[in-house]
Amino acid sequence: MIGAGQRISDTPLPPMISSPQPRAPAPRWIAPLSDYGPLAAFLAAYLRWDLMVATAVLIAAAILALGLSMWRLRRLPWTAVITATVVAMFGGLTLWFSDETFIKMKPTIVQLLFAAALFGGLAFRRPLLKSLLGAAWPMDDAGWRRLSLRYAVFFVAMAGLNEAVWRTQSTDLWVAFKVFGLLGLTLAFTLTQLPLMQRHRLPEPGAGAAGDEAPPRRAED
Repeated sequence: MIGAGQRISDTPLPPMISSPQPRAPAPRWIAPLSDYGPLAAFLAAYLRWDLMVATAVLIAAAILALGLSMWRLRRLPWTAVITATVVAMFGGLTLWFSDETFIKMKPTIVQLLFAAALFGGLAFRRPLLKSLLGAAWPMDDAGWRRLSLRYAVFFVAMAGLNEAVWRTQSTDLWVAFKVFGLLGLTLAFTLTQLPLMQRHRLPEPGAGAAGDEAPPRRAED
């Protein structure tokens, strides 16, 4: 009961109608688990059984990774959606026809789709990397255009390299290339782009505020 002179705002609300508490941030291990968990599961299944079983495990792990991202992060990265869709499609064809060609072509298709998305963004003057990484690493538009072009060309090169490996080498070597080669080359390429990213990085908001102030004037003699 509210006493005389007591404001309504001073009365605590019941828990059921009180303001909702902010959602706790997702654990940091969610993103790397969603990104690399399916690949690790694929490798473990291949080493234990064969490529067909590993393909089935990869499909299941990719779908679970999407569900985990949606549950904990409340979003689905477009790169993960593209990868999972192609995995399900070409992995399903591999299992249906018992033909490992389809799953070996999967990295080629994924890389070409990434390249097409980046080239398309450049054609419409909307670099997609800016929407993905702009909050974490602000750069000017020229930097985003150059970085997007370089990654698009890199993805095309990776698609060609995957085709060369699976068509000319053994399945064991192709699996090693898929798990370690593509990841290692992508990391190495990213490191080579750090000078470009540093040159085009925008200053932090307010970083130059103190330096922009005019120096105090000396007293007149």
